[in-house]
Amino acid sequence: MTANQRHGRLWRAAAVVLSIGVILAVAIGCGENPAAITAFCGSASKPAMEEAAAAFTGATGITVYLNFGGSGTMLSQMKIAGTGDLYIPGSPDYMVMAERDGVVDAATIKIIAYLVPAILVQEGNPKDIQSLADLTRPGVEVGIGDPQSVCVGLYAYEIMEYNGLLEAIVPNIVTHAESCSQTATLVALKSVDAIIGWRVFASWHDNIQAVYLEPDELPRLAYIPGAVSSYSQVKASAEEFLGFLVSAEGQAIFAKWGYLATEAAARQYAPQAEIGGEYRLPESYRPLVQ
Repeated sequence: MTANQRHGRLWRAAAVVLSIGVILAVAIGCGENPAAITAFCGSASKPAMEEAAAAFTGATGITVYLNFGGSGTMLSQMKIAGTGDLYIPGSPDYMVMAERDGVVDAATIKIIAYLVPAILVQEGNPKDIQSLADLTRPGVEVGIGDPQSVCVGLYAYEIMEYNGLLEAIVPNIVTHAESCSQTATLVALKSVDAIIGWRVFASWHDNIQAVYLEPDELPRLAYIPGAVSSYSQVKASAEEFLGFLVSAEGQAIFAKWGYLATEAAARQYAPQAEIGGEYRLPESYRPLVQ
């Protein structure tokens, strides 16, 4: 391990400790105050969730503290700190994990919006990337979310494996991102030529565009679920916010940011794909970026 790698690991560890400290401080400050709730969110929902939280607070007076990051990181922080009122990961995979670990009340799970995997490229598509196979071409630099903690990274790995292109694309993967929003930023900042991400990323940034996969290349479609945390002391307020997210007003906000409200809308991109469930990395998995 190089000195830079050791420094990077120490920095990430310190960031996690600091983040948990801030979370605990917020939780202690909120106590059992029904006028404040804390949500741990995968950043796949970030722009719409921020707008929805502001609208909900304006309508109800209930403050919503939002924590964003990789869905796996958010789940780990909730378990370590034993706090949080809502868990809203970026895919059903992490909700399955949260339910299995007793972190959420399964009876409260709701589907907030649907997500479709796609290839995202720089504006104008300068590398003329038209298909998944094009990501294997020499000179094409690819970025993905970290499959071990980021929902869209897990889907990227599953898609590459499902289509028999994992070994061919891996040499072109030059970086991992630590959240969905950071994955989108990779191509927006021209750090890479393409990412495997969510089609909705093209609605977040004016300078990136989506290249859609063939329907039979998609084994699964995704959705953003939400559930009340088992740790919550203000469950009524948490459920009220969750209800707002799936209401007509909440859905209008998500639609404004390019999210899909219904399963039927998502299935237009891959009619035969599964929706939901859990994909697990193979036991032989090793980090794709050294």
